[in-house]
Amino acid sequence: MKNSYDIWDIRSLLFVFDIENTRDLKREEIIVSKDVNDEQELTELFDVLMRPEFFIYSQKERKLLIDTLEYFLDCGDNFDGVFSKIDTYFDEDVKDQRKFMTVLLGCLQRYQSEEDVK
Repeated sequence: MKNSYDIWDIRSLLFVFDIENTRDLKREEIIVSKDVNDEQELTELFDVLMRPEFFIYSQKERKLLIDTLEYFLDCGDNFDGVFSKIDTYFDEDVKDQRKFMTVLLGCLQRYQSEEDVK
């Protein structure tokens, strides 16, 4: 059976950065303190805020999120459908949405492999 990938799964994952998310001043300060167009700072942001969120998902859901990101990156998607539907606390716009998603994918894969080693 072939998986059906939904771009909205990625949007749900990024909800931690959305201004519609429950107001949390500390989280907002962390988000605006990072340059989302700098790979190292973006990775730091994901490590602080995305890692705990990622592990709320079941093992099966985490695999599906990783597979979904891989699928849309492989298809050449520009992720406008995700970024146009999310209002974030980012201080500036994400200049290269594919790079953002590539960094996110690398982080999610790292988190999962670290969990698999435990």
